[in-house]
Amino acid sequence: MKKVTLEVLKEASQRLMFSMTEAQYQVLLSEFSILIQQMELLSHIKDLEEVTPMTFPFTVTTSVLADDDIGETLTQKEALKNVSQHISGQVKLPKVVG
Repeated sequence: MKKVTLEVLKEASQRLMFSMTEAQYQVLLSEFSILIQQMELLSHIKDLEEVTPMTFPFTVTTSVLADDDIGETLTQKEALKNVSQHISGQVKLPKVVG
């Protein structure tokens, strides 16, 4: 594993296109050292390889989606009959972004 140093953190932040103050880098570096110590503690747990990894700490019950019922499809004319503005068979929407 690559050692987490101040230089590594600065390189990563540059690649992620954000900047931090020197004080923030120092806090992040100290937090990484705590995280790495905790990860090392986990590696000492007996028979850890036998445990199935979890992606979520609780049992999740998911609903089963109903099967799609294939029905009649609208014609282009029917689909556009309530549209206030359309161009070449496509709905014209107002500009949303800048």
